[in-house]
Amino acid sequence: MNELLLVLSVIVIYGLALFAYFLFGKSGLYCFSAFATVFANIEVVILINAFGLEQTLGNILFAVTFLSTDILSECEGKKAANKAVIIGIFMSIFFLILSQSWLLYVPSEGDFAMPSITTIFSNTPRMILASLVVYAVSQLFDVWLYHKWWAFTEKRFGNKRKFLWLRNNGSTLVSQLINSILFTALAFAGTYDFMTLLSIFGSGYIIFIFTSLLDTPVVYVARLISDKKKAKALPLADNINK
Repeated sequence: MNELLLVLSVIVIYGLALFAYFLFGKSGLYCFSAFATVFANIEVVILINAFGLEQTLGNILFAVTFLSTDILSECEGKKAANKAVIIGIFMSIFFLILSQSWLLYVPSEGDFAMPSITTIFSNTPRMILASLVVYAVSQLFDVWLYHKWWAFTEKRFGNKRKFLWLRNNGSTLVSQLINSILFTALAFAGTYDFMTLLSIFGSGYIIFIFTSLLDTPVVYVARLISDKKKAKALPLADNINK
């Protein structure tokens, strides 16, 4: 069941990110990245076993933020990709403040939710602060490396559009490695023993390898969507100029 759910999650979440870009352009990916950043911080407190590995939930939602910035880098430019990262950081800070304010309220006698909320969100500050630091470092590095790969392949082969797969995977796999190492250390050190930490890191990065490879076709489709929108916009712009 866990394995099936994870596979379905990849299909549904990546599909929805692409659909958001199709419907709303870069604004859709800004919103989707913000959503994924917040909900991944909730999911990550859950440990599961799947594919023979102990792992945290939230890996796929974290992965889709890298997919979003890669689509934005490819189709909308470096400035748009960095803006998505800044929005994610802002939303993480906002969610941290809001979720911790819930714990300050004194529940009524008829309340049944506060114990569960406390259990989940009393650990949230460390998780969000860890993910905030890791998200900022790894995502900004991912955008930077994406465009470094792009400049290299364009200079080497004289073609701006070729080797999308290289800049996509060449940036994401390295930045996801940084993400996995930093997040495991900052979020879970002292909470679990070393072998569990190693398992969390290893399983998380293995999942990221697969999600990174699987997101490449999605970026190609996103570029096709962008090309079609730009092609439709050109005649309209010419008519306005005339």
